[in-house]
Amino acid sequence: MTESAPQACDLLIEAGWVVPVVPHGVVLVDHAVVVSGGCVVAVLPIAEARARFVAKQTVARPEAALIPGLVNAHTHNPMTLLRGVADDLPLKVWLQQHIWPIEAAVMGPGFVADGVTLAIAEMLRGGTTCCNENYFFPDVQAATYKRHGFRARVGLPVIDFPTAWASSDDEYFERAGEVHDQWRGDALVGTAFAPHAPYTVNDANFERVRMLADQLDVPVHLHLHETAQEVRQSLEKHGQRPIARLDRLGLVNDRLIAVHMTQLTEAEIHLCAERGVSVVHCPESNLKLASGFCPVCALQRAGVNLAIGTDGCASNNDLDMVGETRTAAMLAKAVADDAAGFDAHEALRAATLGGAKAIGFDHLVGSIEPGKQADLACVDLSAIETQPLHNVVSQLVYASARQQVADVWIAGVHKLRQRVLVDIDLDGVLANARQWRERIATVRTP
Repeated sequence: MTESAPQACDLLIEAGWVVPVVPHGVVLVDHAVVVSGGCVVAVLPIAEARARFVAKQTVARPEAALIPGLVNAHTHNPMTLLRGVADDLPLKVWLQQHIWPIEAAVMGPGFVADGVTLAIAEMLRGGTTCCNENYFFPDVQAATYKRHGFRARVGLPVIDFPTAWASSDDEYFERAGEVHDQWRGDALVGTAFAPHAPYTVNDANFERVRMLADQLDVPVHLHLHETAQEVRQSLEKHGQRPIARLDRLGLVNDRLIAVHMTQLTEAEIHLCAERGVSVVHCPESNLKLASGFCPVCALQRAGVNLAIGTDGCASNNDLDMVGETRTAAMLAKAVADDAAGFDAHEALRAATLGGAKAIGFDHLVGSIEPGKQADLACVDLSAIETQPLHNVVSQLVYASARQQVADVWIAGVHKLRQRVLVDIDLDGVLANARQWRERIATVRTP
């Protein structure tokens, strides 16, 4: 009998190591990922891949690790244009006396489009292929992500005061419905409800969010238990801790993407596990704003799905998911007083599949498996900073830097090639950033 003829495929990526994330803890040496139609077709040894497939393009990276694209599970990407405007301040002062007044002066479609474009360029250069967005003008955000071929879950904002996006409760919900309908079923861009936080959204609006999220089958993405002050205020105003109030309103379920979660009791941790809540850990923003410490190891032991986010550039001040994952892993150990807690494999999983699951994209991305979208990042481990190479995942989490991300693909499309952005006008992005710096500098805050 003759052997069957090789199959045609679009792309063959050969790597020194493939870290598929599923199965957990596995590292495949000298393997290839086969891509066709934007999807992963097979993961197999390089020699077998060459024998079974004929590729239109082959990319060989023998000294690199191929990982799923990183998922930034909480960010405010238009705020990239506010990087460094109000540092070293507590959350309430930072937000109410600086960020909100500046946003009131400059926020609009142009600000959002330019901020998102700058963020996309930064994220791609750091191996991030998907984000969970929480900001105003979601229509502009969605169009910008789509134009650049970047995967995103775009938040539909709800907040109890007028903004440039909406002037009343009804308008927030009407515009949310319009944006959701426009992007329903899109291959790259999805929507979620994004009520800002318990201290800025009233009970009636939370109930509307719950009802519509159930009807439209979308997640609910909000800041929750971010600071001790938030919890105290909720007890004074509502007689309940914020998560208990949300539970009363029917929002504590498997749609909930709870961000920060630095103030948690054991009972609240187990409630999250029982209800299928996903928690997004934003360690660097929490450290910088002195908001508190998310009990990552306790959440993990309870079985809560964990994701990692950078938060926005105004409070981080970067979109570096490689660095964020390292900080998340090390901070979790310190908080739990357990050096074995939240190990490198678990941290990488949170930065990929955990984020994808949190935002409801885990059927599409987050691991390198046949049938999933080919959202991939290639990290060059040949640099002196990651040698000698005893343990690939340890080097990825504890030693590598985002500058070592060499290549990125989204749905099989090359977005970063050997550190060069493929289809973004970098000079134009930088020129826009400088113009916004000059405009923002004229805004006075108290």
